[in-house]
Amino acid sequence: MPSLQLQGSPKTPHVNFDPETGLLELKGRSIPENSIDFYKPLIDWLDQYGRAPKAKTALHVQLEYFNTSSSKCILDLFKKLEGIRATGNEVTVLWHYEADDEDMLEAGEDYAGIINIPFKMILIAEVDGNA
Repeated sequence: MPSLQLQGSPKTPHVNFDPETGLLELKGRSIPENSIDFYKPLIDWLDQYGRAPKAKTALHVQLEYFNTSSSKCILDLFKKLEGIRATGNEVTVLWHYEADDEDMLEAGEDYAGIINIPFKMILIAEVDGNA
C-alpha cells in the first residue's frame, strides 16, 4: 500500500500517512474550499489501511487553524481510526497545540471526549524564542 503525501498550502494541511510505520501526520491550516473533496482521499486511504494496519498507529495533528467544515471531516478521520482501534490495534492521537492557543487545546479536548481513542495533548515548545 502506498503512503499518502500531500504538500500543504495556505488553505490545506500537509499530509503524510505512512503505512509502513503507522505514523500519520496532519499539519498546517485546514480551510479548503471544499473540505469533503480534500478529506475524501484521506478517509479512503484510512479505509484501505484499516484492512491491514500496523499494530501501533499514531496520528499527529498539528493544525494552526481549521474551519467548521474541516472539523467534521477531521472527526470522520478519527472515526476511521476508532474502527482500527476496535479491532485490537493500538491507536493514539497526538494533538499538538501552542501555549497561547486555547481554542486549539479545547478543540482537541472536545474530540477526545467524543472519540474512543487515547488523546495526548502536546504543548508545542516555542523554538524561536520570540514568544
